[in-house]
Amino acid sequence: MELATSPQKNQEIGAAVHDFVLQNVNGDEQSLSGFLSAKKGAVVIFWSGVCSHCVRYDGYLNSFGERHPGLALVAVASRHGETPEQIRKTAGERGLVFPILHDPGSVVARQWFTQQTPRVFLVDSHRALLYRGAIDNYKYPDDPLYVPHLEPAIDDFLTGRPVERNETASFGCAIQSVYYILPKTL
Repeated sequence: MELATSPQKNQEIGAAVHDFVLQNVNGDEQSLSGFLSAKKGAVVIFWSGVCSHCVRYDGYLNSFGERHPGLALVAVASRHGETPEQIRKTAGERGLVFPILHDPGSVVARQWFTQQTPRVFLVDSHRALLYRGAIDNYKYPDDPLYVPHLEPAIDDFLTGRPVERNETASFGCAIQSVYYILPKTL
């Protein structure tokens, strides 16, 4: 796994995010730069196979490439204790077809200032951060209170407009929690 050498104090919209090299669930190394080659940009989602919020987006993520062929999509599984074997099994059971990389020790999640799943980042081909936050307001599209967040950012980016709303609060399951490391019997 390749890591950035200089610690970043914060993450600014418009600045380049850290590149990373992680293994996919089959043990092959893949990098964010590799996903970006020949693409206009990418959506990076910090994801977990056991997060109840992530499950809701399986269909959205599976069909992402059809809707946005000019963008790469990569999921980064950073949850404490989640193994490649568990992720591979979850992907098979749920029919997930999007790339999932394993982030042991949540190193990339920390570099990207991410504490929960799902959390998405839209970057351009030079890794400049354009949007970060939630996919939507966690309502279903047919709900009258539904508000998409990621899709309008993608539309702005792909049509050459500045991203109008470049950040939203995200919600979900903790990547690391004291509860994940407590002994099984207390």
